[in-house]
Amino acid sequence: QLQLAESGGGLVQPGGSLTLSCTALGITLDDYAIGWYRQAPGKEREGVSSISSRGVYTEYADSLKGRFAIFRDNVKNAVHLHMNDLKPEDTAVYYCAASRIHSSGPLDEDSYEYWGQGTQVTISS
Repeated sequence: QLQLAESGGGLVQPGGSLTLSCTALGITLDDYAIGWYRQAPGKEREGVSSISSRGVYTEYADSLKGRFAIFRDNVKNAVHLHMNDLKPEDTAVYYCAASRIHSSGPLDEDSYEYWGQGTQVTISS
């Protein structure tokens, strides 16, 4: 069973930056589309960004374009989500998800077969 692990979460002041990482053991992440999702307290989970297998295509939630960037690090077998100019409303548990089937990397969370446990990101002064 594929297991994903998120890391890099923490407490950041508004306006700061943070880079989350999604890794997996035993498989090559470049073979999978990867999506990042987040769930804030009391809200539904929402799509943040996704990247196709091989990194050809990327997608972003409209509200996050320009602040977030998703990219692959094949040396570390990881997919990173770099977040800039963080705001209190970015506070959430962030999850990564993987799909071998939907290699184009849609942002639709129903397209992903494997999910990590999440990492907490808190934006507060």
